[in-house]
Amino acid sequence: MEEEGPLRSLMFLMTYMLLKRRRDINDANIQRRNEIQRRIRHRQYFFQRQRRMLLIMIAGGLRSNVRIRTRPWTTTQRTDWWERVVMTEFQPSDWLDKFRMSRETFFYLCDKLRPRLARQDTSFRLALPVEKRVAVALWRLASNIEYRTISTLFGVGKSTVCRCVRDMCHAIVALLSSIYLRPPNEQEMEDSAQLFLSHWGFPHCVGAIATLHTAIISPSNNASDYANPAGWLSVMSQVAVSGRGHFWDVCASFPGGTDPADILQNSSLWATAAEGGLSPASPLVFMGKSLRYVLLGESCYPLQSWLLKAYPEEKGRRSSRAALSNAQQLFNRQLDRALRVSEEALLRLRARWQCLSKRNDCGLDVVPTMILACCILHNMCESHGDAFKAEWQGEVAEAESPQPRHKPLLSTGMDQSNSEEVRRLFCDYFEQQSN
Repeated sequence: MEEEGPLRSLMFLMTYMLLKRRRDINDANIQRRNEIQRRIRHRQYFFQRQRRMLLIMIAGGLRSNVRIRTRPWTTTQRTDWWERVVMTEFQPSDWLDKFRMSRETFFYLCDKLRPRLARQDTSFRLALPVEKRVAVALWRLASNIEYRTISTLFGVGKSTVCRCVRDMCHAIVALLSSIYLRPPNEQEMEDSAQLFLSHWGFPHCVGAIATLHTAIISPSNNASDYANPAGWLSVMSQVAVSGRGHFWDVCASFPGGTDPADILQNSSLWATAAEGGLSPASPLVFMGKSLRYVLLGESCYPLQSWLLKAYPEEKGRRSSRAALSNAQQLFNRQLDRALRVSEEALLRLRARWQCLSKRNDCGLDVVPTMILACCILHNMCESHGDAFKAEWQGEVAEAESPQPRHKPLLSTGMDQSNSEEVRRLFCDYFEQQSN
């Protein structure tokens, strides 16, 4: 019995040693197999990488009709139409029809935007030339057709079309606003006042204010705020138009249901005009009194000493308003005639850039920048004397979203105290001219 104890301990020890040895051998085999598999995977990856690099070198060095199958994002579509037809065979009328500007203005625009739009070539693809990027974006602004159609036409991807539109609009606003969308200086205000007097018969005026509604797709949030007085969804912009029909102040990105008077009061134009920014340094005299230049606005705006609108007319027999005098009726007719400068400018803007006359399916983060870019392009084309085709206006007339009219804003606390005296001066002027 005394000898069985050590013998049993020895047997337990031998059993433990054997089990541990077997476990160590199994662990070593598993580790060896894992290392072999890792080396095999590494070697396969190395050979695949070498094969891809060899195919790229062959594709770049050989000129043949054999197309090497690559990933979808590296597939290059045909660009024969752009390179052969547009760049070599387009006539002046073709440039106007497709890009809404002359060939000279097109390349001028490309040179101005080159610092922001130029891209570097990579090992996998050649960067799109600036001219082609601008052409893709202009085609979208001018026609408002789907990205898919433009993608097929220019031989680029749909995402590239979207990126070209976004990049060009931002580049135009960043680089050209200071040239083509800025408040007028003293000489320009004087020239605009002369044009309002000679063309529209309204004196001492340098601009007209109007609203522009751009149809949009239904936004994900607060869709009811974008319903305008006509009932369709839009982004509303406030524009100031000079006597030449150029835009010199634009406030975009407001929901279509916003009150135009609220937009005006929160714009830089209101602050500039209220502080006397519409007048030159030397005092101006009108009808024997010192008076700053004025702007003309629709009936939805408040009456100010620098912003004139029509007298409210009597509507029906039960109206509490008194009938207008002959001088007031004459003033209303002259003001309506002068406001045509803003109507015609907006009509030409929407006719030239169809993305503003048809429903725009871009995101709300892009539409305001697109509106600003179109206003800048309008001023640039008008300044360069590019032709405007009358048939473009027919496309606007057939648009699905005609511009809504806002309700007149009656006399409220927003009206300036001496504004009625200023409006009476113009009534006296027109009455003298008619006699």
